[in-house]
Amino acid sequence: MTLHIPFDNTYAALPPLFYSKQAPVPVKAPELIAYNGALGAELGIRAGDRAELAEIFAGNRVPDGADPLAQLYAGHQFGTYNPQLGDGRAILLGEAVGVDGERRDIQLKGSGRTPYSRGGDGRAWLGPVLREYVVSEAMHALGIPTTRALAAVATGELVWREQGGLPGAVLTRVAASHLRVGSFQIFAARGEQAALRQLTDYAIQRHYPEAKGPMGLLRAVRDRQSELIAAWMSVGFIHGVMNTDNSSISGETIDYGPCAFLDVYHPSTVFSSIDRMGRYAYSNQPDIAVWNLAQLATALIQQAEDPQALVEEATEIVHAMPARTEAAWLRRFGAKIGIAEATPDDMALITDLMQRMAAGQADFTNTFRALGDAVAPDSGKVRDEFLEPEAFDGWAMDWRARLAQEADPAAVMAAANLVYIPRNHRIEAMISAAVAGDFGPFERLNTVLADPYTVQAGAEDLRRPPAASEVVKATFCGT
Repeated sequence: MTLHIPFDNTYAALPPLFYSKQAPVPVKAPELIAYNGALGAELGIRAGDRAELAEIFAGNRVPDGADPLAQLYAGHQFGTYNPQLGDGRAILLGEAVGVDGERRDIQLKGSGRTPYSRGGDGRAWLGPVLREYVVSEAMHALGIPTTRALAAVATGELVWREQGGLPGAVLTRVAASHLRVGSFQIFAARGEQAALRQLTDYAIQRHYPEAKGPMGLLRAVRDRQSELIAAWMSVGFIHGVMNTDNSSISGETIDYGPCAFLDVYHPSTVFSSIDRMGRYAYSNQPDIAVWNLAQLATALIQQAEDPQALVEEATEIVHAMPARTEAAWLRRFGAKIGIAEATPDDMALITDLMQRMAAGQADFTNTFRALGDAVAPDSGKVRDEFLEPEAFDGWAMDWRARLAQEADPAAVMAAANLVYIPRNHRIEAMISAAVAGDFGPFERLNTVLADPYTVQAGAEDLRRPPAASEVVKATFCGT
């Protein structure tokens, strides 16, 4: 059967100033690593054989109905504005309206140079491709809005990085769209009001049809981002590079570069090798999301004939974000300690536990999961997560007293606290194995992480924190 993708492209129908039309650059010897058949079925894709899948998702053959292009955008990178970025190693093949009626982008990452490559080779190596595949699909299984992985293809070519020649690969990514804060910033900075208005109208029609005008869009993005950041925090996820060009208008997690999950909990944890000042540390993520929203607000108001007239409303919308994020955070972390409907009075109990976790070098995921077995005194192994178990005992008395008001706290915790995360050392081991030709660890991680809240036979090793020799201290974006 010949592969068929039901393309229905709307972004490509916008004027050319929003993108550069370009086909992906073919590769030497495409070989399919993985194809997400369940996601493909959601998109209405009729799949061909492995050879055809490899050809299409490596970029060697443009499928019927595609209208490939590289998107233009700008962005603040670590707080410094870059006036022109764009898809330097990605090609948007087009959009498909799935069987559920949802419109999604289908994009190739690592598909060759574009006009926005800025001297880069436009390629990706195998490690970042597999990292994004595993982590994005794990996030989906956690119920956290995210881009998805449709396919991964080896290219048969080497990609040259600081480490030397590395095996190349292409990832096929699916997203609600690839509109970013930076998509609006570039036209605002250029004073191109007509383009800014057109992009705003497009974003509203595609994502928030109930929104009214640019401030309605700003409010809708704020609400989605508030929920997203609280969700990240609740699973110990660190994005690593929250630049405005990596901040999605749709409220999805996008661009899994130097991302990682917490092992030992500490609020100032940073993994990204390029985040030397800790701007995007775990605990800073809510504040950075507000900063990014302020940049979107600054861009959106530029489309008004009198931008100053929108400043007060935009400021009010942005200033309301911290409280909304905190409310979402409280709801999620309340559930993590067994409180079905947490109130502000519960905040002190939650933060006290987390302060003790940080001081006691407790594993984030395992500590919260073990709480479900510790409702009754002297039960469970949660004490063992702390360097000094008495630190937990000092908190547990107040906690158990609070849980006496709850109907079924153990069930609440079981639904809120995951068993498995894509632990950093397991990701690195998986990548090393794949480079050596063994994709077994990659396939195993995908299988286990697809059901992250259920204890699975034979997967105990994937719950184990890293030994001292396995600790991953830095992650890299792979560009």
